[in-house]
Amino acid sequence: MSGSDHSSPPPERTYRPELQGLRAVAALLVVVYHVWLGRVSGGVDVFFLISGFLVTGQLVRATGRGRLDLRVLWSRTAKRLLPAAIVVLGATLVAGAVLLPENRWPQTVREVIASALFLENWQLASDSTDYYAQHEQASVVQHFWSLSIQGQFYLVWPLLVLVVTLLRRSLFHVLSAVFAISLGYSVWLTAVDQPLAYFHTATRIWEFAFGGLLALAVSRIDLASPLRTVLGWSGLLGLVVCGIVLDVGAGFPGYLALWPTTCAAAVIVAGATGSRFGADRLLASGPLRYLGDLSYALYLWHWPVLVGWLVLSGHTEVGVLDGVAIIGASLVLAAVTHHLVEKPVRGSRFRARTLTALLLIPLLVATTVLQPAGPREVAAQIPATDFAALDGRHCAKSVHNQELDVCYGPVEGTPAKRVVLVGDSHVQQYLAAFAPIAERRNWQLIAMLKGACPFSTRSEKVTGDQSCERWNESAATEIIGLRPDFVFTLATRDVQVGLTEQTPPGFVDRWRQLDAEQIPVVAVRDNPRYSFSVLDCVQVHGPAARCGAPRADLLAPVPPYALLDVPANVSFLDFSDHLCTEDQCPPVVGDLLVNFDDNHVSATFMRSLSPVVELALDAVTEA
Repeated sequence: MSGSDHSSPPPERTYRPELQGLRAVAALLVVVYHVWLGRVSGGVDVFFLISGFLVTGQLVRATGRGRLDLRVLWSRTAKRLLPAAIVVLGATLVAGAVLLPENRWPQTVREVIASALFLENWQLASDSTDYYAQHEQASVVQHFWSLSIQGQFYLVWPLLVLVVTLLRRSLFHVLSAVFAISLGYSVWLTAVDQPLAYFHTATRIWEFAFGGLLALAVSRIDLASPLRTVLGWSGLLGLVVCGIVLDVGAGFPGYLALWPTTCAAAVIVAGATGSRFGADRLLASGPLRYLGDLSYALYLWHWPVLVGWLVLSGHTEVGVLDGVAIIGASLVLAAVTHHLVEKPVRGSRFRARTLTALLLIPLLVATTVLQPAGPREVAAQIPATDFAALDGRHCAKSVHNQELDVCYGPVEGTPAKRVVLVGDSHVQQYLAAFAPIAERRNWQLIAMLKGACPFSTRSEKVTGDQSCERWNESAATEIIGLRPDFVFTLATRDVQVGLTEQTPPGFVDRWRQLDAEQIPVVAVRDNPRYSFSVLDCVQVHGPAARCGAPRADLLAPVPPYALLDVPANVSFLDFSDHLCTEDQCPPVVGDLLVNFDDNHVSATFMRSLSPVVELALDAVTEA
């Protein structure tokens, strides 16, 4: 049996104008959701399915005629994808050099290079596996992750079809296996590590396979016109509401991605309904078909335009009129790119190697234009992520929970004290202050840290996060077994404008648990959080007070734990007077930047507080 599957006729080459309209809808959903809702729409999944549908049909027809020339196929693909990508990457780099603060440049360079090589999804997957990388500001080319997956698909899929054809296997059966394996892996990895799953190529291949299966089977599906009409509208409306109904960002791809892909498949199966009330009449209309022609360039432009506006305005959200302006500007740029770049290149004799050579331009710009200037007057020139680390540590998995790493700092002989630092990344930053103390006094520091998971009896950051709750329970068990001289953790959380600081009941419950085991607790008041990156603000506007906030808006005169009934084993520390003046919580104290992002005190600044922390620890531990 050949790769085209003799049991069914090869897909006919027919123009499907409704597919251009479907592309337009998918692109608009992506743009609108990004600009106003800050959510994922499922539109990218539609692009994947349509690509699988069209490319598989094209390949099957070519192999059926014995005319599959991979060199010609890849050359045409390069002429379709590269021209607009080159223009957008080059323009984005130049704009980034002008608009972005210098601490954003290294990340921008890394991701532009990854995008130019169609590896941006792997760059983001690598970053997303590290919790702290999620606090970096969004890259101006972050949206290239989906184009990278498509580029990988265009490279590998023809080889797959060719091999299946040469081996005379059933392409339908092979694609069914690819669909099942990839979808199963997507469901599993999404449950285990959703940020990694979101960008992983293997978790998305099933969407292309779904489109391929549809290309092989759609000609055999014969439905009455009324049923096609219902199917088309059901698919289109289901696609529009997908991002509203589903928690697409936190649950994708996994099985949830079946929603937008199935909706798109329904529109494709509905096809030409023959009814004036069919969804295909809308999708095949002139305006939507034209917007479908612009969809690729629109997707490329909308994200850097949006990020550029956020940087220039200093806002974190987009209003209605501003959003209209952003979308309008993106549409104009998309139209210019389509008519002056994409169409001329497709009709020219440009070769793939010429376009590939042109793709080197953004790489050269990245390594020359985006080079940091000389040192700033403010010593705020620190890495984009200035997290503290437990140097010389030895980490071991807890026998109670494989997600819990228990890390031991170096010590000579018998330690004078054993101190456990437990909780989230805010506790981690105190390692920078504790390390010099531990070295001088021969203390052994033991770290149990999990991002976004403060030491509590419940998940404080994400309600119902069972992973965090299990981690905390295991950490408490480890602490009781270790019986340290004291435990260092947070006393409060959510120090934000509006006086939202609180001491959650779960914190107090953990303290009571350790009190029953006669283990002392030293709890520190949390540091302020902001709605913007302090480092970005300082590098754009200078070390002005407006990059911080009034102290009275962040910190109440009496901390929340002072109003609670807490166990006797707890002592409290408050370094607010060192993070803030009497009136302000400024971005810079002396010549040091306090926060390097929107909520983490820099390790550099925390290290400078080590003598202050040491005196405070002496006072409470001696008491």
